[in-house]
Amino acid sequence: MSTEKFARPSLEAALEAWKKSLASHALPPEQLWIFAENLCIEPSPTTPGSFHFGFQTKFTPPDADALEIAYDHFSATPARIVFYRLGSAANKSICILLCDPWFEEKKSLDGFEPRDDWKISFRPGHAGEIEEVTDLKRWVRRIRRDRAFHDFDFSMALETVDEIKLHGRPLMPYERMGQKMLDRLRRILGQPE
Repeated sequence: MSTEKFARPSLEAALEAWKKSLASHALPPEQLWIFAENLCIEPSPTTPGSFHFGFQTKFTPPDADALEIAYDHFSATPARIVFYRLGSAANKSICILLCDPWFEEKKSLDGFEPRDDWKISFRPGHAGEIEEVTDLKRWVRRIRRDRAFHDFDFSMALETVDEIKLHGRPLMPYERMGQKMLDRLRRILGQPE
């Protein structure tokens, strides 16, 4: 068991440090936060076997409090939190919050800036644009399986944010399945959810 001592800062303090990290790399300080459902991974049109990364907020926009809920939930764990920048779009840094012990091994050579006193790392990434996908067909056809593992696979889903808002915690898989079955029955019977 780890005996590491760390103290998580408030979200505001962490975001201020994140802005300073972005500024030190001459990256846009304004941020757009996305979640698992907002990622749009497609086969690369130029390189066979590789992938093109985009994002969307048109079809599954995050609630205004989604980042705060994700940060609070991740802060309650002993795992490292990562503020991760995917790229830029519309003069904003497109960011995603990650959390897992897997990030403990990620250091400066990997592009991460660890703050061990907070057990948080920042990964500002490289300058470059990331495409915002607004075509529903592209988003529906995005790749969800059968691809290489990536850092952002440790992001929170908006579905989990909703569960925390409704139930005070993420649901267990059997609870999630039961909820889906009840929702289908309600639709079949014409009852409101």
